[in-house]
Amino acid sequence: MSYKKAKHILPDELLELIQEYVDGEYIYIPRKAEYKKSWGSSTATRKEMDVRNANIYNDYLSGMNTATLVEKYYLSSKSIQRIVLKEKRRK
Repeated sequence: MSYKKAKHILPDELLELIQEYVDGEYIYIPRKAEYKKSWGSSTATRKEMDVRNANIYNDYLSGMNTATLVEKYYLSSKSIQRIVLKEKRRK
C-alpha cells in the first residue's frame, strides 16, 4: 500500500472538513466492498501455502508423525494438526 497526499487528490473543502477530525494524523480509508481483494490474491503466498499444506498432508499419510512434521516444516504441533485435519476434510 502506498500513501497519497490528501492535498493532491481531495478537493480543498473536503480536506478542510477531514482536518477538523484528524488534523495531521494518519487514517486508513478502506476499500469499498465490491473492490476488496481476497487474501493472497495479489501474491503467490496462498498458492505456496496450499502446496505446503498438501505436502504436509501427504507426508502425514505416508507415515510421518507430528513431531517429525514439526521439525521438517518449522511449525507448531497444533498447526500441523490443524493443517492435517483441514486437508483431510478437503479430500
